[in-house]
Amino acid sequence: MSWLLKILRQMTDLQVGITDVVDILIVAIVIYALLVLLRGTRAMQMLWGILILTGLYIAAQVFSLVTLSTVLSTLLAFLPIAIIVLFQQEIRRMLTAFGSTGWMRLGANNGEGPIMLNELALAVQALAAKRIGALIAVERRDTLSIWADTGIPLEAKFSYDLLLNIFVPGTPLHDGAVIIRGDRLVSASCFLPLTTRHELSSELGTRHRAAIGLSEESDALIIVVSEETGTISLAVDEQLLRPLDETTLRNALAEHLYKLRPSEELAS
Repeated sequence: MSWLLKILRQMTDLQVGITDVVDILIVAIVIYALLVLLRGTRAMQMLWGILILTGLYIAAQVFSLVTLSTVLSTLLAFLPIAIIVLFQQEIRRMLTAFGSTGWMRLGANNGEGPIMLNELALAVQALAAKRIGALIAVERRDTLSIWADTGIPLEAKFSYDLLLNIFVPGTPLHDGAVIIRGDRLVSASCFLPLTTRHELSSELGTRHRAAIGLSEESDALIIVVSEETGTISLAVDEQLLRPLDETTLRNALAEHLYKLRPSEELAS
C-alpha cells in the first residue's frame, strides 16, 4: 500500500486552481455523457466486464499475485483495440450525437408538433385497422440523412392523407420506410439497417428488425405496423414497445419528442 500513500502525499501537495476545477468538470461531463449513451445498452454490460477485469488486475498487483497479474496485464494490453471493436456502434452514435444539429430543430418547435403527432397516431391506427404494413422513422437529434438518401425524396409537409396513401399496397412507395423530420415527410421507400440480435422472437419480421436496427444506430423513434396482426410497435433506444394503440403511441411519441407526459394535453 506504499504506492497509495505516496499518491495521497502528492495530492496533498498539489495546488488546485480554477483551471484545474474547469478541467475536472469538463472531464466529468464527458464521462457522464458517455454513461448516458451507454445506459440500458449491451455496451454497458461489456463496460462492467472491463471494469471488473481492471479491478482484478489492481488487486493482483496489490497482493502480489504474479500469475493472475501477468495474465490480466496481457489481456488489458489489447484493451484499446477491444474497446474500438466492442463499442464501435456506441462510438459512432456518440460522434453523430455531438456533431448533429438536430437538437436545434427540436428546440425550435413552432407549436405544430403536437398537432402532427395527433395526425400521425391517427394515421398509424388507421393502417393497423386495415392491417397495412408500415415502417415510419421519426428523426430526433441524430440525423437520418444517410438512410433518407436510400429512398425516394419527398420533402412534403406531413399530412394524414399523404401518409396513408404512401403505404397503400401495390403503390411504388409502399415498400420501405418513411422518414419524418419535424413536420415534413423527407423520404419514402427507404432502406433501414437490420439488427443482428439473435435473441429476438422469431415472430418479428423484417420491419421490426429494421426498426430495432435503426434504433441501435440512432436515437430515432421508429413505428412499425404489422400487416399480419395489425399490431403497432415503437422502437426506441434499442427496445421494442408493443402492443400500442392510438393513445399509448401518441403519449410515447410526445414524451420522447417533446418531453410531454401522458397527462398533458396534446391537441391545442
